[in-house]
Amino acid sequence: MNSERKIRVGERFIGDGEPAFIIAELGINHNGSVEIAKKMIDGAVFSGCSAVKFQKRTPEICVPKDQWDIQRDTPWGRMSYIDYRRKVEFNKEKFTELVAYCKQKNITWFASCWDENAFEFIRQYNPPVYKIASPCLTDHELLEMHRELNKPVILSTGMSTMKEITDAVNILDLKKLLIAHSTSSYPCKNEELNLNMIKTLREKYPFIPIGYSGHETGLAPTWAAVALGASFVERHITLDRAMWGTDQAASVEILGMMRLVSNIRDIEASLGDGIKKVYESELSARKKLRRIQSPLKVYKAV
Repeated sequence: MNSERKIRVGERFIGDGEPAFIIAELGINHNGSVEIAKKMIDGAVFSGCSAVKFQKRTPEICVPKDQWDIQRDTPWGRMSYIDYRRKVEFNKEKFTELVAYCKQKNITWFASCWDENAFEFIRQYNPPVYKIASPCLTDHELLEMHRELNKPVILSTGMSTMKEITDAVNILDLKKLLIAHSTSSYPCKNEELNLNMIKTLREKYPFIPIGYSGHETGLAPTWAAVALGASFVERHITLDRAMWGTDQAASVEILGMMRLVSNIRDIEASLGDGIKKVYESELSARKKLRRIQSPLKVYKAV
């Protein structure tokens, strides 16, 4: 197990004492369009995000058989649910183009693999980290495949009991593991975010970086997550929350993502080390306002 709460991902570390790793989740907000996905990647770069994340599924495996023929309205007209799920998946040619675009834009990318075939698909691109989505937390065979990679893995914990989380953690490599607190509602009510679970997970797993994957409509809870000790945060990104798609309402538009990142950096700068000190900037007020002085050590801002 790690001797400290820190894991190397690509060219940087995620964990205590490091800037929060901020992930822009593309999810399926691109609606199967490479051009929309590229604009979302541009937005993540513009906002100062650390990484973008894709999702990869094999529809024939992930969609229950009894839902295949359910008809639904889509941007491409009315079609079966299984055909819709096929529409929003990138094939190898399109995905390769997006991976190259991330490299061109100098932003880290990775993906959540929802099934074994999706895992093998993503594996060929050798991303620096993988994510296990909340619905897959109890798929122990898929977890074991991730463990065998010997790569960092983010485990998302939405819709899960503590026993299910513990069982999943016991399968994965603790030296390579990061855990994301999450509630799998889209969008999620503030009273169901339960951000104090970040502290609970930090106490239960003192050597594992703990983060937050949020699906709320605002930004304040994600800022609070960082203040509570989240080493990484993930939010869905979109070009327009009014766009078609089930995840759009729980997503953050580009300017909102820029505010999210900027304020996280302000929060990090303001948290300090918890040791009380007198700063040089306080001296004039101290001299003017304090009637009785005592010896002190002055700290200059770095």
